[in-house]
Amino acid sequence: MLRITDARTGEPAEIQRALIRVHAHVPGDDPSALRVLLVADVLARALEMGGSPVLLVGDPPAALRERADDLGIRPTEASGTRGGQRVLHVLGPDGSTVGDHGEGDGSGVVRSGTEVTVEVAPVTGTGGSAATGTALRLALLGHSRRTPVVLDATALAEAAHTLDHWRKAVAAWATRPSRPVPEPVRQALKDAWEDDLDVRAVLDVLRDVEGARDVPDGARFEAYAYADRLLGLELTREIGATA
Repeated sequence: MLRITDARTGEPAEIQRALIRVHAHVPGDDPSALRVLLVADVLARALEMGGSPVLLVGDPPAALRERADDLGIRPTEASGTRGGQRVLHVLGPDGSTVGDHGEGDGSGVVRSGTEVTVEVAPVTGTGGSAATGTALRLALLGHSRRTPVVLDATALAEAAHTLDHWRKAVAAWATRPSRPVPEPVRQALKDAWEDDLDVRAVLDVLRDVEGARDVPDGARFEAYAYADRLLGLELTREIGATA
């Protein structure tokens, strides 16, 4: 069961399996707003992997939507969309609120017993505005959502190098006999994202799997493919590619 910290109270909220509305509040089109959309996307993926249907809601500006598409962030439905037994509001640290009770008009964050606020720290640095693609996605996912991210050429180059390395490794592992994801690995991945959406811990598990001597290559492949359902990094993209 996913446990997410409510930024209003500082307390963890357990998200029961049910139809969930994830509302991304992105009034701007800067890298910080893009990070809000990305966190909402990964949160929706985590909920779906736990068996909960999700409505991903938001009204990003056209320029931000274009960048979101490039990062593999799924389209959002209009903010007026209703439904969901619980609403998770994802917003930056300067996000507005609209009252303390009720459903509001969809333009801001509502406070009620069925709603949780998920706060995302800002993105700074000279690399955030121009960077695109899954390398930027990984660079952002490599930090806790509550930690500000400084994007520069070095951070983006490191993320691109890691992606290239992992994709080539996954393509090589795919040629080996298939093996199931080892249960301890599957549980470690699941425990990581269900513990306050700790994506950094998910990435650490993958690094451990790569270096583990007792994990067959076919199982490494399946573990990376399984985790990529959450990460959205296209880790299997190089399978079958010619040299």
